[in-house]
Amino acid sequence: MAAQRDYYEVLGIARDADAKAIKDAFRDLALKYHPDRNKEAGAEERFKEIAEAYAILSDPTKRADYDARGFAGVAGFSREDLFGGIDFEDIFGGLNFGFGGGSPFESFFRRRPSGPMRGADIEVEVTVPLERIVSGGEAQVRLKRPVTCPACHGTGESGGATPPKCEICHGSGRITHSRRDDKEHVLIQQITTCNACAGQGFTHVHPCPQCDGRGEIEQEESLTVKIPIGAEEGLALRIPGKGMPSPDTGGVTGDLFAVVRTQPDPRFERVGTDLLRQTTISVTDAALGTSLTVPTLTGSVSVVVPPGTQPDAVLRLKQQGLPAFGEGPRGDMFLRIKVQVPQQLSTPERDLYEKLRALGPQLEP
Repeated sequence: MAAQRDYYEVLGIARDADAKAIKDAFRDLALKYHPDRNKEAGAEERFKEIAEAYAILSDPTKRADYDARGFAGVAGFSREDLFGGIDFEDIFGGLNFGFGGGSPFESFFRRRPSGPMRGADIEVEVTVPLERIVSGGEAQVRLKRPVTCPACHGTGESGGATPPKCEICHGSGRITHSRRDDKEHVLIQQITTCNACAGQGFTHVHPCPQCDGRGEIEQEESLTVKIPIGAEEGLALRIPGKGMPSPDTGGVTGDLFAVVRTQPDPRFERVGTDLLRQTTISVTDAALGTSLTVPTLTGSVSVVVPPGTQPDAVLRLKQQGLPAFGEGPRGDMFLRIKVQVPQQLSTPERDLYEKLRALGPQLEP
């Protein structure tokens, strides 16, 4: 088992950090590792570690106990003790994580509740143009998913009646074969799926005609997803209750996660909040300098190419990139300059280049 890391190290802050520095560090790290956004292996465990460190260091009493006695000073706290007094809406409000005013950590730190199993989550991709990343807005997501049959309310029996228990397995869905080994003084049991009811524990007398007894039908839906300003590549937006239905009667439906993908744009390449663009100029413009009109996501700007610009030089256009997600500075645009060397010259052009060669310095090979 890996050793528990120091809480200050987890948040990357000094031991004398003030409350604002602690909150800012937690917010930045939590946004990076929140499982709704980060689907990489280990992200959820990292998120838990960050959350626990913040819960201790943001509370003056717990922090003082930790500073004085280390982990022993803060041992034994329940989830409610750690997170009950933290206002997560104040920290993350408006960032579309669907915390709903409660602790976002309940689903990570609690044991599986008893009762019907929760339905599985669904993940779909939503492709948005760069302009939508700048302004935010809405995008449509189309998907097909099984939903509870409205005719039988999920029972699979016509009219929504409760199907009778299987007479073979008596509703257990399993058949148990037992035999006693008198020599070894043991009872050997073999448990198999009931073939009569296929393990369901019941049989249909009058199957629902709309779903053929399955209890669910496939439904195509069009959903509207709100794209936040500065949405990062791979950001997972949670839509509660739009996932797979529970396999158990009365169970909670899973969630839908719409993963943001940036629509390819022939003008730019996205790298985080920065944009990359390439343009080509002539040898003459590279030597003498020129002015270019460069498209941006909000119009166009004039860019001065200085005299003597070399091939593959990169010009930086400040704050012409994408806004940061949440808070942070706007990205830049980086313009890479390619120099086009003419492959065929007219006679007057060749004469001019010959004169330039005669005037210029002779370079060593």
